[in-house]
Amino acid sequence: MKLQNTLVVLAVMTSLVLAGCTPADMEVGMPASALVSTLKSASTAVQTETAVQAPVGSAVPESCLKNATYLIEGQSVTLVDGAAETESAPGSASTQVTRYFGNAVESDLNADGLADKAFLLQVETGGSGTFYYAAAALTTIDGCAGTNAVFLGDRIAPQSTTADPSNPSWFTVNYADRNPGEPMSAPPSLGVSRTFRFENGALVEAAGLQ
Repeated sequence: MKLQNTLVVLAVMTSLVLAGCTPADMEVGMPASALVSTLKSASTAVQTETAVQAPVGSAVPESCLKNATYLIEGQSVTLVDGAAETESAPGSASTQVTRYFGNAVESDLNADGLADKAFLLQVETGGSGTFYYAAAALTTIDGCAGTNAVFLGDRIAPQSTTADPSNPSWFTVNYADRNPGEPMSAPPSLGVSRTFRFENGALVEAAGLQ
């Protein structure tokens, strides 16, 4: 009988340790109902703490990025399967094609605990130019919401987009451009890094904000 009582005590102590209790949380010889209540309370506390520490969101799927609306040069552009064709200007016969280019990086840009993505958009106006923009999509309960797009350059050579772990609202776009004075026919050879952040509801360049 003593051995059985010892095993019961050991089992209870083990449960208390796993549930985050200490021996001070129970009294020797306390009624079974009180012991059960103590264990339930401890278990609830541990579960609550775990829920707070767990990740709140997941990454924005690429399909969402390719079907969102972005503000480009003051014009709302809605991508469908990664592309959109719009008038170059109101009433104009020429059109411009906007495409999701890629180079996406994940970060919590608006500090709401949900993963967002920053990436590049490509715009062709029908001429010789191919324009690149930095943009982002924010995770919402309804899917994702596109931001405004910030112009990078014409016929540049995109390299990579990186996030700053210590500043989740920041990301950097790396690309090659031409040296000042070089013609557009020259291949991009000048390395450029530009940092952006999401601030006051808009994507802005971080120069001067550091």
